Amino acid sequence: MSPPDGASPSRDVSSVPFKPLAMKGPDVSVERRADGTIVITSNHAPGEGPRSIAHLIARKAAEHPDRPYIKQREPGHGPWRGVTYGQALRAIEGIAQFLLKGKEGLLDRGLKADDSVMILSGNSIEHALMTLGAYTAGVPAAPISPAYSLISTDHAKLKHCFDKVAPRVVFAQNGALFAKALETLKAIDPTIAVITLDGEGAIPFAEVAGTQPTAAVAAALEAVGPSTVAKYLFTSGSTGLPKAVPQTHGMMAGVIAGQEGIRTDTPEPDEVPQSLEWMPWSHISAGNIGFNGVLWAGGTLHIDEGKPLPGMFETTIKNLYEVSPIVFGSAPIAFSMLAEAMENDPTLRASFFKNLRYMGYGGATLSNDVYDRIQALAVAETGQRIPLTTMYGATETQGITVTHWITERVGLVGLPLPGIQLKLAPSGSKYEVRVKGPTVAAGYHKDPERTSAAFDEEGFYKLGDAARFVDPEDPAKGLVFDGRVTEDFKLDSGTWVSVGVLRPDVVAACSPYIHDAVITGQDKPFIGAMLWPSPTGLAALVADPGPGTPLEKLVAILRDRLGAFNATAGGSSRRIGRFTILTEPPSIDAGEITDKGYVNQRCTLDRRNERVEGLYAKEPGDGVFAV
Repeated sequence: MSPPDGASPSRDVSSVPFKPLAMKGPDVSVERRADGTIVITSNHAPGEGPRSIAHLIARKAAEHPDRPYIKQREPGHGPWRGVTYGQALRAIEGIAQFLLKGKEGLLDRGLKADDSVMILSGNSIEHALMTLGAYTAGVPAAPISPAYSLISTDHAKLKHCFDKVAPRVVFAQNGALFAKALETLKAIDPTIAVITLDGEGAIPFAEVAGTQPTAAVAAALEAVGPSTVAKYLFTSGSTGLPKAVPQTHGMMAGVIAGQEGIRTDTPEPDEVPQSLEWMPWSHISAGNIGFNGVLWAGGTLHIDEGKPLPGMFETTIKNLYEVSPIVFGSAPIAFSMLAEAMENDPTLRASFFKNLRYMGYGGATLSNDVYDRIQALAVAETGQRIPLTTMYGATETQGITVTHWITERVGLVGLPLPGIQLKLAPSGSKYEVRVKGPTVAAGYHKDPERTSAAFDEEGFYKLGDAARFVDPEDPAKGLVFDGRVTEDFKLDSGTWVSVGVLRPDVVAACSPYIHDAVITGQDKPFIGAMLWPSPTGLAALVADPGPGTPLEKLVAILRDRLGAFNATAGGSSRRIGRFTILTEPPSIDAGEITDKGYVNQRCTLDRRNERVEGLYAKEPGDGVFAV
């Protein structure tokens, strides 16, 4: 049976040239030590970054006060509402004044640098203004995953985060929606000041933003510098309670300076850069790198309330009819869903590629199959292939490596940004990634024990990921992700399985019928796979008039695809022995899907342990299929 590619163009576009990428090529120095350690640094010098993000918004508002800064749709996919740079700055300075001086009866004194402002709700115009107001006042913001307030029944992680950063002000967009979470926090500290949009039982946001700024705001801004803590970001908490990571203005400016160091002097187009962002600001990629990047470019940020999940990605598609981004960045799963949508919708394809210069992915490896489909669509629309870049980093490090040159290979993590030292430390048969530089946090907030364990004897932060050179003889070709040291496992034969490398290859082999997978097999005799079918693939099988049920057809196709994959996979570390099809989607509530849209392998294995054990039963039961 042929793939259900609808109106998709031919994928044989390998001879078509790429759209130019206005970035410098790779140029690194490599130190190889006697113990096998490798240290890599960029030969490009960092560019000039801002003094702080608070100074950056003030500068951009002075340069173009009437330019749209942030837009967000009214509820129910209504019309866009927004603020200009000038309007944003006025609200930011009002918020800063409120935080510095307080309000009689609610804040008995102004906030200081060792206080914080906790933000419970997701991305919004008001969320952005509260964050920048806190920056301007020199007070850390602490954005929290909304799931900790809205999904958790015991609020354990929310209470843990509250304890770590001890906020004196809490913001929630919708007071009624976050009422239970706010009650939990007030029970811990009845003195906290709560700000909501509606102001019911709280301080109205409009009142806070409308506070008249005084000289105190200018004085506070003058005191903000590279070492000032701008915010606390929390790690995902997928392997325990979240850790609070102080993010200084210098760390965030260091990413901007590093990116400036690899840009060419190519003149920028006159149009205002447009971006469409769904990824949560409680995480590093969107909350720091994307958010600050829009400010640095003086662009317009459109908040996307869609997500790369069935039933929610349609919102993103609707927005892409109206917003033609210059750069589109997201998780690889979003690229797959976008490709499916554009293959059957020329209007969407035209709008998406209208202004696009390049695409960026991160957090997981992009499959070759999705890459090929994106390039076929780009050529069909523009006559050129589109450069795909990736930035790699963590909450503790910001972005530290970038693939900043045109390459046809996926799975790269690039090379270190200017100003960053990257160490590859031998770890068994792999090299663990470690990093030092201006973008790296000094440690965890109020957690000296974990801070000590996170750094090696030379002060390099240990990421726990593995990487290797594409070509050991030519480091300029970049590094490729080589799995997660703590996620990899051994079969009962002692053979290591690299989950981070194998998983996208399995998904690609089964595309377009599968949109994600979880790999099993720790201490087992063979590798298993739990597979989530894609809606598009299932729809095609339902429509197929041939014999058999859609499930029977899907099983036959997956057996065939995985059998072909095994034939060229090599040894037991990459061959799939059995598989099962998951009809229940990954659960956000249970943590199987992170805020950023990635599948949490460990959580899924734990939650679906019975399915895992079923893969290895002596006599496999219903729903388990041998390859």
